[in-house]
Amino acid sequence: MKNLKIAWKNLWRNKRRTLITVSSVFFAVIISTVMSSMQEGSYTSMVDNWVKFYSGYMQIHQEDYWEDKTINNSFPETDSLINLVKQTEGVTQIAPRFVSFALASSEETTKGAMIMGIDPEEEDRITEVSKWITSGHYLEPGDNGLLVVSGLINHLGLGLSDTLVLLGQGYHGVSAAGKYPIRGILEFPNPEINQELIYMDIDNCREFYSAESLLTALVIMVTDHYAMLGVREKLQEKIRSPYSLMTWNEMHPEVVQLIEADRAGGVVMKAILYILVGFGIFGTILMMLSERRREMGVMVAIGMQRTKLGVILFFETILIGLIGTLAGFAGSVPIITWFINHPIRLTGEAAATMIQMGIEPLLLFSWLPSVFYNQVITIFIITVVIAIFPVYRAGILRVNQALRA
Repeated sequence: MKNLKIAWKNLWRNKRRTLITVSSVFFAVIISTVMSSMQEGSYTSMVDNWVKFYSGYMQIHQEDYWEDKTINNSFPETDSLINLVKQTEGVTQIAPRFVSFALASSEETTKGAMIMGIDPEEEDRITEVSKWITSGHYLEPGDNGLLVVSGLINHLGLGLSDTLVLLGQGYHGVSAAGKYPIRGILEFPNPEINQELIYMDIDNCREFYSAESLLTALVIMVTDHYAMLGVREKLQEKIRSPYSLMTWNEMHPEVVQLIEADRAGGVVMKAILYILVGFGIFGTILMMLSERRREMGVMVAIGMQRTKLGVILFFETILIGLIGTLAGFAGSVPIITWFINHPIRLTGEAAATMIQMGIEPLLLFSWLPSVFYNQVITIFIITVVIAIFPVYRAGILRVNQALRA
């Protein structure tokens, strides 16, 4: 305890030198924390955009549905299943879907399209489809009209209020054909989706496919993807054959691979950053030892043990690291808070790339606790490792040379 008090007093005998050393740790924590927050925020944005546009966080299917995605593997919509899911702690929303394919035709042109039968109110709460309408209006419950993406509309040469002809194969091979008015035109940021998607009211869709009261999927939403695993465990205890529960990462492993590849690149970048940070802190500690070389020589010459001197220098470095990391943590909180409330909008090629992936071109930041404590702990460990060097220098100090320094 006495050595710790001496180390603390030594730090403030030369405030400028101490503040320079603390600043190197302070800025290291801030840079690494902001970088990690931006990285995790990008992953969260990617996942959130993906689950809202495509799959939700989880889906319930008939056991064989996901292998070939045919409506013959649909399942009946029952109150018992709906209530079972709704009563599961952590589930925030559910939405029924009936999804299949059909030929969309105008007078002279035909193109394949994905037909998604939805409950207009529940679906809009999850995917916010209505915000992508550029003309017309959103579907009302029981509406017999369609919402059609702009790319498909342009390809077919149709417009708002025109009639679109759908031709397909219904449940168990029956013929499916119908004429439907276009209620609204959608413009999604994802070019692929923008070429093939049609929304129908789910009852209208099931009537078209002769699949009354059937579903291909029950979409489940939770608070965020960090809460998904806990909810999944609870649901798996309740969901039994002939139903199957799948999470978004099981349905879309390519997105997981993309995130993992980017995360690996981020690890390399942070490793380089930590190396630079380590050398920066080491340089300031080396400068401090060089400036105090004569002082240390005098202390040993008048009888201080080298071990005690080394312990004091070790505590000084640890205190510098502790002050720097805590200050860096305190400084990073308002910076990340500001960026969370004011995300950076990308432009140019970066924005175009994100739009092609179906992600809104915003650089988002994360408030995940690990973003903060991982960086604080890592930088502090680097400082502790560097603190061994002053102990080593005290052990090999040559008093006669130090006194002439």
